[in-house]
Amino acid sequence: MIRDSRRIRLDQPAIYQIEIQGRLNPQWSDHFNGMHFSVHEEDSGLFVTSMLGKVSDQAGLHGMLNHIRDLGLPLLSVRLIEPLGEGIYDEEQHNG
Repeated sequence: MIRDSRRIRLDQPAIYQIEIQGRLNPQWSDHFNGMHFSVHEEDSGLFVTSMLGKVSDQAGLHGMLNHIRDLGLPLLSVRLIEPLGEGIYDEEQHNG
């Protein structure tokens, strides 16, 4: 059985990194489920806010992305850092 650590169930919590264009004040953390915020400036002079933290499941991730869209914040990237819990996708079990 081969496990791909990037495969998760829809109801599985995971750590994500979300990057948006611009500077977002860390006080907004409460609006994003307590995600940790950091801001850096790229060589081009573009400021990027990186949010890192636990998201409860895929529905929670989509809700967060909708909130980013509703605020008019340009989304640059979404990256799965680490699935959490017992729910790592098992292809043999899923297909069997």
